[in-house]
Amino acid sequence: MSQPPDLECRALSKRYDDFFAVKEVDFEVPSGSFFSILGPSGCGKTTLLRMIAGFQMPSSGDLLIKGRSMLDVPPNRRPVSMVFQHLALFPMMSIGDNVGFGLRQRGVNKPDIRRQVERVLERVGLGGVASRPVDSLSGGQKQRVAIARCMVLEPSVLLLDEPLGALDLKLREHMKIELKRLQSEFNTTFVYITHDQSEALVMSDQIAVMNKGRFEQVGAARDLYYQPATAFVAGFVGEANRYTARVEAANGGLLHLVTSQGVSLRGIDAGDGLAVGDHADVFVRPETVRLSRKEEDLAEFGNAGGGRVESVLFNGANSQLILRDAAQGGEISVALPQTGAFRDLGKGEMVYFGWEPDQTRCYRKAGG
Repeated sequence: MSQPPDLECRALSKRYDDFFAVKEVDFEVPSGSFFSILGPSGCGKTTLLRMIAGFQMPSSGDLLIKGRSMLDVPPNRRPVSMVFQHLALFPMMSIGDNVGFGLRQRGVNKPDIRRQVERVLERVGLGGVASRPVDSLSGGQKQRVAIARCMVLEPSVLLLDEPLGALDLKLREHMKIELKRLQSEFNTTFVYITHDQSEALVMSDQIAVMNKGRFEQVGAARDLYYQPATAFVAGFVGEANRYTARVEAANGGLLHLVTSQGVSLRGIDAGDGLAVGDHADVFVRPETVRLSRKEEDLAEFGNAGGGRVESVLFNGANSQLILRDAAQGGEISVALPQTGAFRDLGKGEMVYFGWEPDQTRCYRKAGG
C-alpha cells in the first residue's frame, strides 16, 4: 500500500463574509519535496500557510498531514514547524537555548536536549556555537538557527513564511542555495511561500502559482516558465513582452493575429480554443527574440521587425535592450546576447529583431 502524501488539501477555503481569501484549493505535497506557493501580495498564500499551521481554521474543505485530517488538531499538536519572515529568535537566549526551546516545552530532559541540539547544529553548519549569544550571528547564520530550532522537533512538514524577505540581495542569493541544500540534507517536506519568483524557480520541486485565492497552475519550474497555463502565469513568472491582439485566422492551433497597434503577429493557442474574432493576450519572452543588424537575416522568422535602441539595461548575463518598434511605436524588450556581437549598440541605433511563432503564446483575453 502506497504512503499518503505528507500534506494534502482538499477544496480548502477561507471565507470572510462574501470575500474568499482562499477558495477551493486542491493540492498534494509528496514526502521529502520542496513545494513553493508563489503569488503577489494579497493573493491568499499567507492565509493558506496559517491554516496548515493551525493558526486559522478553514471555512470548508479538509487538510491532511500523512493521511490524517488536521481540522480538530490544535497548532501545538500538529506535526509541523514554522520559520517566520522575521525569524522570532529570542535575543536574551543563547543559540543552543533557542534551538532547544521546543524540546524544553515538550519536557525532554536536559542531557537529551543538549545532545539533539548539538546534532542539529552540526547539520546546519553551526557546530560548537551552542553557548554563543544569538545576536553574535550574521543574518544567514540566524536563518540556519531558525531552521535548526524547527528541525530539532522532527516535523513532518516545515512551513517557511517568506524567510528571506528581510535579507540583502547577496545574502538572499546565497540562502536560496543553502535552503535547498538543507532541505535535501534533512529530507523533510518544505512548504515555502514567496512573492519572489526567483526564489521559487531556483529551489522548488513543484510550484503553485496563486492568484486571488486560487491556484492558477501547479508544476515544475520549467513547466511554469515555458508552458504557462494561463495569462496570469505567463505575465507573473519571468519577463515577457505583452500585446493585445485580435485573431484574424486560426489553423490547427497556429494563429494569425493583429495587435491593437495594427502589427501582424503569428503565434500559438496556449489551450483556450481561440477562434477568428477572439481577442487575446499575447506573450513573448525577451530571450526568444533574435537580433541582427541586417533585416534579411530574419526574413524567415514568423515574426520580424525593426526598431531603434531606447536603452541598454546592463545586468551582466541578464542584460537587456529596450527597442522602440518602428512599426507599432511601442517598446519591446530583448535579452542581450552574450556573444558580444551587440555590446557596442548605442541609443538611437537601428537593429532588427524576430522570433518564431511557437514562441508567441496566446490566451483568451479576460472579458473578451
